[in-house]
Amino acid sequence: MADNKAIIQLENVALTLESGAGPVNILKSISFGIKAGESVGIVGPSGSGKSSLMSLMTGLEQATGGSVTVDGLKLEGADEDTLARHRLSRVGIVMQAFHLIPTMTALENVAVPLELAGVNDAFDRAARELEAVGLAHRMEHYPAQLSGGEQQRVALARALAPEPAILFGDEPTGNLDGKTGRAIIDLIFDLSEQRGSTLVLVTHDPALADRCDRVISMSDGDIVDDTGDTKSVQIEDAPTSKVKGSK
Repeated sequence: MADNKAIIQLENVALTLESGAGPVNILKSISFGIKAGESVGIVGPSGSGKSSLMSLMTGLEQATGGSVTVDGLKLEGADEDTLARHRLSRVGIVMQAFHLIPTMTALENVAVPLELAGVNDAFDRAARELEAVGLAHRMEHYPAQLSGGEQQRVALARALAPEPAILFGDEPTGNLDGKTGRAIIDLIFDLSEQRGSTLVLVTHDPALADRCDRVISMSDGDIVDDTGDTKSVQIEDAPTSKVKGSK
């Protein structure tokens, strides 16, 4: 259940990139809020700006105008170390490509962000996360020994291991067949709900978006429809503690 505070707030956000033919407006003065605990689907055709929007909300890219606040941190002007710590502790990301480290086992892949955050029981927590996604029997296997669905389960376990406040997914089923993709989506929704995480999904799939509490539709770098406008909700206070279980 979402509460009344916004964990993500965008105010007049723009993204303009320079090209040989002149500036290209990727995003155009976008404003909206997402409440803590809410699930939001962001949809639109290729080139609509939805993946760029997610890159701004995760701090992987900086806006060229406006303000982006995520879980109490204003992303504009934040240095790379601050953004990296924020992603490690407060934001989980699942991409279309699995981005697993091929020379590490499933267990080691999930433990990586926990070790980077200084968590004492990193491998114990990683094992629990793999068990939660149904891979207790595959912990010592390498990515090449896993199916696509199993690799995405490992990626999901890795994203959830630091207990993030927000889970982002960018076409998380794009490389999977229909049946496997549905199983992954069920896991994403079930685990997010169990943990009270805010869920933001970028997708081409309207059926997937319809499972969310709210759908934001984009076209040509702008929002053309929003089923639950929360522009004026209150921003959540900044977090004051380190990752749970860290030194």
